[in-house]
Amino acid sequence: MEKIVQPLYEDNHLLIVNKPAGYLVQGDSTGDKTLLDYCKEYIAEKYNKPGAVFLHPVHRLDRPVSGVLVFARTSKALERMNKIFASRKVQKTYWAVVKKRPSQNKGKLVSWLKKDGLKNTVTAYAEPVEGSQKAETNFRVMGKLNNHYLIELEPLTGRPHQLRVHMAEFGCPIRGDLKYGFPKPNPDKSINLHARRLYFEHPVKKEPLIIMAGLPNDQFWEQFLTLDDVKVKDKYINNMFS
Repeated sequence: MEKIVQPLYEDNHLLIVNKPAGYLVQGDSTGDKTLLDYCKEYIAEKYNKPGAVFLHPVHRLDRPVSGVLVFARTSKALERMNKIFASRKVQKTYWAVVKKRPSQNKGKLVSWLKKDGLKNTVTAYAEPVEGSQKAETNFRVMGKLNNHYLIELEPLTGRPHQLRVHMAEFGCPIRGDLKYGFPKPNPDKSINLHARRLYFEHPVKKEPLIIMAGLPNDQFWEQFLTLDDVKVKDKYINNMFS
């Protein structure tokens, strides 16, 4: 069984983990134990903290999605990280695996997304409609392996289900994503969407951080490592964590 709490970076201000697919970040109507619960237990045990542990997610990943997830360990760090995300001073890179060949090798997907809270689904529109929000995602095709394509996605906005809806709208639903048009589920109910890298300035230390999350422990996922072509600049190498 895959380890639930997989720390990538931690200090007095932040806990950054590699989220396994299948876990809720925070509670919902299912009442299932959340990754937040597991991380609080991890902090309490590691640092021998009595009483309630302060820990709050800075952003979200959908339940079937894996990858980099940031928690704030103090209210000051939470406030500052919220500002960093709100002002878009964070660079997010996701990997997605699709079956259908994209019509372009790179570009930008732009649409207006509207969420149906009752159905927990999001619909994309070409023009603004009431209650919609503009969503933008850069994409590029990294390569093809075994009749699947690896797509690098860079969301420029942070809308619910944004990447899943954008890839479906593009005609390339993410592997395993039944909700948005892929015909067959993955055996573990995950989808092949992984938050691969996160780049931002530490909210207190003011140092650049590059966080990279290893792929899920799965042979299908791991084959795509051969397509990774990102090189980290020497000046940032000491600030990279994975």
